[in-house]
This record gives sequence, C-alpha cells and structure tokens, in this order.
Amino acid sequence: MSWLGDYEEPYEEYDESSVRERPNPKANRPRSKQRPEHEGAITGIVTAVDRGRYTLAVRLGEGDEAIVTAARARELRKQAIVAGDRVDVVGDATGETGTLARIVRIQPRTTVLRRSADDTDVVERVIVANADLMLMVVAAADPEPRPRLVDRYLVAALDAGITPIMVLTKTDVADPEPFLALFEGLDIEVWRSSIDDPPVEALRARLDGHTTVAVGHSGVGKSTLVNALVPSAMRAVGHVNAVTGRGRHTSSSTVSFKLGDGWIIDTPGVRSFGLGHVSTANVLRGFPDLAAVAEDCPRGCGHLADEDYCELSIAAADGRLAPRRVESMQRLLGTLVAIREQRHQE
Repeated sequence: MSWLGDYEEPYEEYDESSVRERPNPKANRPRSKQRPEHEGAITGIVTAVDRGRYTLAVRLGEGDEAIVTAARARELRKQAIVAGDRVDVVGDATGETGTLARIVRIQPRTTVLRRSADDTDVVERVIVANADLMLMVVAAADPEPRPRLVDRYLVAALDAGITPIMVLTKTDVADPEPFLALFEGLDIEVWRSSIDDPPVEALRARLDGHTTVAVGHSGVGKSTLVNALVPSAMRAVGHVNAVTGRGRHTSSSTVSFKLGDGWIIDTPGVRSFGLGHVSTANVLRGFPDLAAVAEDCPRGCGHLADEDYCELSIAAADGRLAPRRVESMQRLLGTLVAIREQRHQE
C-alpha cells in the first residue's frame, strides 16, 4: 500500500490529456517562409511617398479607377518603394476616405534613377523607377546655369539607361548659346523657353506616352513648368535670392502627375547630385560610337583630355570623331575622376 493510501485510486482517473493549454502561435507553429501568392492582387502605380504611406493610382483607364492609400507588407520592409514603381496591392482599393490597401509585390523595374548622398558615398538611393525620359530644367540666367550639375544629371541618366532632354528656361533674360555649346557634341534634345513663348503644348505632346522625371536646380522654373504642363498639379513655386543668386527650395517631395498617356514625376530642387555609385564604363556605354573606338585604348586609359595616347583624342584629331563630342564626353568622365579623387582624400 502506498503512502497515498485510500487517495490513490481517485487520482488515477486523471491524465495530461485533460489539461487545457492557452494557444501560443509563436511557440507552437513554426513560421513558414512561404508567402501567399495574392492571386487577386491588382496593379497600381506609386505616385507619392509620405512617411510610410504610399499613394497609388489603380485601375487606370477603367470606369472605377481610383487613388488609393497603401502601406507596405512586412516582407517588403527592406525594399525601397518609390514614385514610378508598379506594385501589386491587396485589401481595400476603393480609394474611399479612411481605407488602406497593402502593397505585397514590387514589379520588375525597367529603369532605376539613383543618386548617392554625396560623392564620397557609394551607397545608392533610388529616386524614381521606370522613367524613360529625364527632363533637365536649366535657367539661362537667374540663377546662372551650372554645367557641372548638368554633367551629373547626364551621367545619372546614362547610368540608368534614361534618355535626357534639356529645357532651357529664361532665354529672354540671357543668351543660352554659350552654355549650350558645352553640350553640342552629345546630341541632347534641347527646348528653349521664355516668358512670352513657353513651348508648353509642343512639350506636352513630346512627353505624352512617356514616364518623365523632371530634375533641376532650385529656382530654375521646374515646378512652374510642371504646373504649366499639368495645371492640376499646383506645385509650389519660389523665387531666387537676390543676394546669393540661389533658388529657394519649394518642392519638398517627389510626386507623379498624369500627363496624357504618360506621367511626369517632379522631384525636389537640388544643388548637388551625388554620383559615388557610378562607374566610367556605364557612362561610356551611353555613347556606342565612342565606346567602340575606346576599345582600342591602352589598358588603364581613363579617356581623359590630358591622355594623348587615348584613342578618343586621336580619333578626334584625325577627323574620325567629332571633336566637340569627344570633348563633352571627356568632361563627363573628368567629373567622375574628380569624385574618385575626393573620395580617396577623405
């Protein structure tokens, strides 16, 4: 007889199967790496980003097209979602006030425009996705045009595979030809704009059907041009400081606007455009005729103006290549060399 005595038999009818446990999903169910297919997701275009909330245009061209606010799914938290991205969304996509959809996929991008924080930073930041045109807005005066900044725009566009177009504003204030001569050899499409003769309708027709990213120094009239192309945009415009000659930042965010069958993406005015992530080879690829000649250069050639053994310089001298074109390319490459030297000094 055990020490339980007469109490042994009553306890024998109990076992662990009668114990009730509180569910604990984190401990009882191992997390699966598989994610739902979201087969019912619809596609939207990101038009604006604001503190973790994304504005999307969905069902474009259909009777129930709408502007939707969305958050991103947890599995996308480490991926950049930017204006121009095509994304798949689930949830409430009616666009009604107070509703929130969820972005579950980012579709493959055709192009990606990047910049680094500065020239010493090799970490690239995505600005715009899926653009095929870059509208570089430059003022002929007030503020004075900055060739090196335009060089940087061109390098970034070539690196991304985006076609650059230049709009020169305020041509009634100063003669733009000396500035344009610097880029004569690059075959850039140039539009001239003045107060009395802005090429709004012709430019609108040119951009129709494309996704265009507009870039420009503060105060050059970029947002004014966007407002003219898309009257409903109502982008803030500013003025140029009479003392410093610098424009005041007015556009503080990147926003997309419907333009015919395409989009125009207005970006904040910048005074610098970091290119720490760009390589010389990427720039040269944007000019197939020059790249073909450069293949015969000696190993280690930087294709710069002071390298008399460079095949580009030799071909320009003997008439096989247009000297202006070679000079413009060498200036772009010189910008990258200056960036690398600065990086090594710090």
